[in-house]
Amino acid sequence: MRHRTDDFLVPFAAITPFRAAASFAIDNVATLKDIEFACDQQRFSDNLFYALRLDGLFKTIQARAVHAVPQNTRLVDAAKTQREFHFENIEGTLVGFWSPRYSSSFSVPGYHFHFISKDRTKGGHLLDCSARKLKACLQVLSEFDVRLPDSGAFLTTNLSKDPASDLAKTE
Repeated sequence: MRHRTDDFLVPFAAITPFRAAASFAIDNVATLKDIEFACDQQRFSDNLFYALRLDGLFKTIQARAVHAVPQNTRLVDAAKTQREFHFENIEGTLVGFWSPRYSSSFSVPGYHFHFISKDRTKGGHLLDCSARKLKACLQVLSEFDVRLPDSGAFLTTNLSKDPASDLAKTE
């Protein structure tokens, strides 16, 4: 793990110290929808947040990553510079969150996964995947801490527009 300095600019981050409350296997994954269905069976409320980790050998991974963009670039514009990656027979980990629908103004509702290869050289935002067997772990999150900038453009930017349509375009 590498720690970033305080001057490293990140437009958004969702993090948690991961402590699995449940683990389960997911077999015969043909698409990301199979993972979502299996994880749905483990969630007991649509009003809480969940952190997830899935490990295994993936038959295929389709991911994307956005190139570095100038500061103050809108997310929807930054997403236009994304590159897609396709990996086959690759061992790695999916990490992600499930967020409730009501959180759409500050989170991505539903599932949001990122992939990292075991050797930490390949990864990105997950678009789709397939696998024979995955080990899945889930953590229920009932606390949510939001940290906002207390200076700069954030203080004067008009944030009244619902970001849901821009998020849908970038996802």
